[in-house]
Amino acid sequence: MENITLEKITYKNYIDVIWRLKVSRSQKNFVASNNNSLAEAYVAITNGCVAMPFAICKNNKPIGFLMIGYGMDEEDLEGEDPLFIEMVKKSYCLWRFMIDKRYQNKGYGRKAMQLALDYIRTFPCGKADLCWLSYEPENVVAKKLYESFGFIEQPQWYNGKEGEEIPALLKL
Repeated sequence: MENITLEKITYKNYIDVIWRLKVSRSQKNFVASNNNSLAEAYVAITNGCVAMPFAICKNNKPIGFLMIGYGMDEEDLEGEDPLFIEMVKKSYCLWRFMIDKRYQNKGYGRKAMQLALDYIRTFPCGKADLCWLSYEPENVVAKKLYESFGFIEQPQWYNGKEGEEIPALLKL
C-alpha cells in the first residue's frame, strides 16, 4: 500500500524538491517553482512571518511540495481591501501546492490536501477560523480540487486583471 505523508524539508530531500519535482509545461504558469517557494519561505521566516514548507512523499520519496503560511506581514498587505487584510492576518494559508507531473491523476494530490488540512486543523500557530488560498483562473483542475474540500471563491477580492489569482476561503 502506498503511504502518502508530509515531511519537513531536510538536507535529505531538498535536492529532490528543488530540482526533480516539475509540473507539465501547460501548468508552469499556475505555480511558482519550488526553488522560489523555498526562497520565499526563508525571507518570510527571517522577517518574523510563518512559512511551513513540506515535501509530499510517497513511501518516503518526494512527489510534490506544499507550503503553509500563517498570518501576513502588514507591509505585504498594503493597498489590499481592509476586510481582506483583517481576514488573512490571523488565518492559515495554503501558500503553495504542487504534485510532480509523473504522479498526477493518481489521487495523491487529494490525499496530500487532506493531510495539509488535517495539519492546519491542529492549529500549530494558534487558533484560526479560516484557511485561504488562491489560484490562477485558468487552473480548472485546482479549482475543482479546492471546491471539493469546501473552499469557496471570493470574487469580491478578484478584479480579473491578468496575472491575478482568485482567492478562496475554507471555514475551519
